[in-house]
Amino acid sequence: MTKQTRRKFSSAFKAKVALEAIKEKKTLSELAKQFEVNPVMISQWKAAFLENMAVAFEKGKSKDEADVDTQELYAQIGQQKVEIEFLKKQA
Repeated sequence: MTKQTRRKFSSAFKAKVALEAIKEKKTLSELAKQFEVNPVMISQWKAAFLENMAVAFEKGKSKDEADVDTQELYAQIGQQKVEIEFLKKQA
């Protein structure tokens, strides 16, 4: 007896399927056959897509988060350069 593992879908695949479900050109059962996914999953992906689609139009949040981390990263780079130079002198 073989153990069946769960399939993992990429976010791009989920978005594609959810977008097709939103278009409503095909029924959920037709989409389920086409993409080989359970219709319940398609409904959940569609609901999640509709709930979170406003995130695509938000401005500046990712830039602010990146700026906060850059200072810390520059400090780490400087520390590593000092350590490398110290180790070069010892060798």
